[in-house]
Amino acid sequence: MTVKLVAALDQGTTSTRCMLFDRQGRMVSIAQREHQQYYPHPGWVEHDAAEIWSIVRRIIPQALADAGVGAAEVVALGVTNQRETAVLWNRHTGVPVGRAIVWQDTRTTDVLADLATRIDPARVLARTGLPMANYFSAAKLRWMLDRNPAAAAAAAAGDLLFGTIDSWITWNLSGGPGRDGGGPGVHVTDVTNASRTMLMNLDTLDWDPELLAATAIPRAVLPEIRPTIGVVARTVDPVPGIAIGALIGDQQASLFGQTAFEAGEAKCTFGTGSFLLLNTGPEVIRSSHGLITTVAHKVAGEPAVYALEGSVAQAGGLVQWCRDNLGLIRSPAEIETLARSVPDNGGCYLVPAFSGLFAPYWDNMAQGVLVGLTSYVTKAHIARAVLEATAWQTHDVVDAMNADAGVAARSLAVDGGMTSDNLLMQTIADVLDIPVVRPMMAETVALGAAYAAGLAVGYWSDRQVLRRFWRKAGEWQPSMTAARREVELARWKHAVAAAQLWGQRPG
Repeated sequence: MTVKLVAALDQGTTSTRCMLFDRQGRMVSIAQREHQQYYPHPGWVEHDAAEIWSIVRRIIPQALADAGVGAAEVVALGVTNQRETAVLWNRHTGVPVGRAIVWQDTRTTDVLADLATRIDPARVLARTGLPMANYFSAAKLRWMLDRNPAAAAAAAAGDLLFGTIDSWITWNLSGGPGRDGGGPGVHVTDVTNASRTMLMNLDTLDWDPELLAATAIPRAVLPEIRPTIGVVARTVDPVPGIAIGALIGDQQASLFGQTAFEAGEAKCTFGTGSFLLLNTGPEVIRSSHGLITTVAHKVAGEPAVYALEGSVAQAGGLVQWCRDNLGLIRSPAEIETLARSVPDNGGCYLVPAFSGLFAPYWDNMAQGVLVGLTSYVTKAHIARAVLEATAWQTHDVVDAMNADAGVAARSLAVDGGMTSDNLLMQTIADVLDIPVVRPMMAETVALGAAYAAGLAVGYWSDRQVLRRFWRKAGEWQPSMTAARREVELARWKHAVAAAQLWGQRPG
């Protein structure tokens, strides 16, 4: 009998991978490559979209070859992506207009200040569920057009296309500018990614005319918004004929991969950043404690499912910074070994506000600080402070989510690459004072994209079937005393205040 598999293309902040899964949700093969990070100015973060597409063209055939199957054995492909990263490209040539501006980038502060003079930030929040922050992609597009008059003219003439990475990849997968007599690729996004642009109305699930007018963004440059689950096209390149069955932002994909399908179910992913999502069902819940209201997913023909989200910019990215910028470690895995060589942080605290502070503070001006330094502190203490920074940032968003939900979380389901760090997971359990639970498949972003694509083509009959695949791999119970937790939290809050104060310094 011919083996049928479902594929996921997971385009992340630091790498891209293609994974194949079988009918029991087990990974059959994986192909992965990193791409280059560009930091041309302080606070700027860029990617080469053409490089990312070239990696996609290599890893899809590689994953198929490693699994010993051809395109005919792959029933569907799900695309998941780093969400707010912005790409602008020529519809006729497929060539990007400059580098992609990454979700962590902070260059748009002045753009947002100007926008705030033309539309009340409270109105933006009410329509989109998003605070007016550098994080989201509308200001990135406005910056591209403002700094490049030729691009602005081309956009107005209909010669350019804009999208988040899902749109860029899907357009290329489905034909790009057209070749060998084939038609051009489809220019689409889904509701989860569109909800991160600061241009989509949460109630209509369409581009909002008032926001387009305020940002002076031509609608013609934007992709068509589609449901998350539903076939949007078939691949042309690098292998033909695979149904693209789902487009879904990476953190929503993780929520789906954790099978958190019901209102009240939540997860936290630890990747380059960390992201806590709570499924709120078909109701749009507005946060009063600094969380984002976003779309969790939408099945074609069904109402949308919404979520509250707490976003943290630096988690695994902070470990990578320790490796690449400081040389404290040679590989990310070494951070745990180094941190375990000391019993505590030696009195130092690191607030990684490299992109300002995200949830629940939303302070675009805050900057990273390392405080509490004495001659006693070693690189091992700093390593411990790095892991504790992720734990305390998680505490801040869980605390906000508990306040919004009106009930305290009883446990935290986690996934992502950083969950292999046992010291970090124990520290999170300690600061939250609840158990932390990791599933057998920690890479739930790709799994969620595969689940969504498989459902679109009937590979799995319904969502309840997928729940049976979830298996617990690890659990950490809190062991920190309440008195110590209270002291450490106060010191963390003091360090956060220092990061906010430093961002307000003259010059």
